[in-house]
Amino acid sequence: MPALDPADVLIELWGDAGLDDDVLDDVVFTGTEPVLPSSFAVGTAAQATIGAAALAAAELWRLRSGRRQRVSVEMRDAAVEFRSERYLRVDGKEPADHHDHIAGLYRCGDGRWARLHTNLPHHRQGLLQLLGCDHDKAAVQRALARWEAEALETAAAEAGLVVTACRSFAEWDAHPQGRAIANLPLLSIEKIGDAPAQKLAPAERPLSGIKVLDLTRIIAGPVCGRTLAVHGAEVLLVTAAHLPSMLPLVIDTGRGKLSAHIDLRQPDGRKMLADLVREADVFVQGYRPGAVGAHGFGAQEVARLRPGIVYASLSAYGHDGPWASRRGFDSLVQTASGLNLAEAEAFGSTKPRPLPAQALDHAAGYLLAFGVMAALKRRAEQGGSWHIRVSLAQTGYWLRGLGRIDSMQCHDPAFGHVRDRLQDTPSGFGRLTAVRHAAEMSETPPHWVRSTVPLGTHAPAWPR
Repeated sequence: MPALDPADVLIELWGDAGLDDDVLDDVVFTGTEPVLPSSFAVGTAAQATIGAAALAAAELWRLRSGRRQRVSVEMRDAAVEFRSERYLRVDGKEPADHHDHIAGLYRCGDGRWARLHTNLPHHRQGLLQLLGCDHDKAAVQRALARWEAEALETAAAEAGLVVTACRSFAEWDAHPQGRAIANLPLLSIEKIGDAPAQKLAPAERPLSGIKVLDLTRIIAGPVCGRTLAVHGAEVLLVTAAHLPSMLPLVIDTGRGKLSAHIDLRQPDGRKMLADLVREADVFVQGYRPGAVGAHGFGAQEVARLRPGIVYASLSAYGHDGPWASRRGFDSLVQTASGLNLAEAEAFGSTKPRPLPAQALDHAAGYLLAFGVMAALKRRAEQGGSWHIRVSLAQTGYWLRGLGRIDSMQCHDPAFGHVRDRLQDTPSGFGRLTAVRHAAEMSETPPHWVRSTVPLGTHAPAWPR
């Protein structure tokens, strides 16, 4: 079907979050598809999700000030922000590639494609052990000749690794996890506890004074924290020295955040986090389902520890279905759920073709931030503790529903094509050139107060 109008997409998102529609006229969307070389409406997804988050911030500002404001988002600007990690430069140089050289698509012995994700050391080592081969593309290909794609996918999942077989839309829709996703909403906002209403006092920015604990990595969850920070929240990124990371993504998504190390394997670490939770307003976590809960920081536990918390959960495949606890990343979900095959067919390719952006990651991140702000509005008006849930697979299913476009003549914007969207700032890594936020707001212009810093730079404490 043809692509939906972004304004209509925003109306649906707004209704899904249970927000009043009287402010929808405050949004102006400009630009049209195509803005990226994809048969999917990636520009529409970018504009609608970034616009939804910005309008939710404007709603919180209205609660604080009694004043409305105009929100505008240009589709090209939004699409550029959906690829922010691609345009990052430090001291004028492109960061070292964080992709492992054996990651990617391979033909298996049954002729089907499978995608391997080996960008984190433990995933790479585990997969090489499973395949019984060296860290070499040719060796991996020879080993995969002995595997069927779905058998490899299952064996990898059982070993805690990340591999997916490539499917068509029809195959995914018939799959038990595909059927589970089709029955889930794009995002859910659920009340999980009682607490008094916490009104928002007059302040300079929509999220001034809101304390956010950001326990996320890679792109989607960190984009949520980055978005909350751009509207004034105090965001504390919590990770641990033993956990692997991808430095370019840390730099790009760390803008606006404090960063502290806490080891939840240790009693002292769990006490540190509990102390932070007692003063927090928002807890965002994007680790494998159950991982944070195993340390005592699941949604219900955090709501008991801090009544009135807004708890946001990001997962790969959703909270229902046989894959609910399965690890995953944007590229893997694209492959498993039919997006890569459909894109290849549209471009006449025999090899599965990825989207021209980590669109599931970015859209899920903005949706998570949107859900957090919608829940903060409910907390201010009704009270309660709230749980927001978003997944990459649900986001992919939603993207399918936005329709298809003809983008055969659309170029892929390189660094030089987007220089007008970049800003230069100091950082803890050097002079940073990075994408500016795409939303414009008439009274509270989005901006990051803090520069991005190396992981663990700050003490695990809220600023006084």
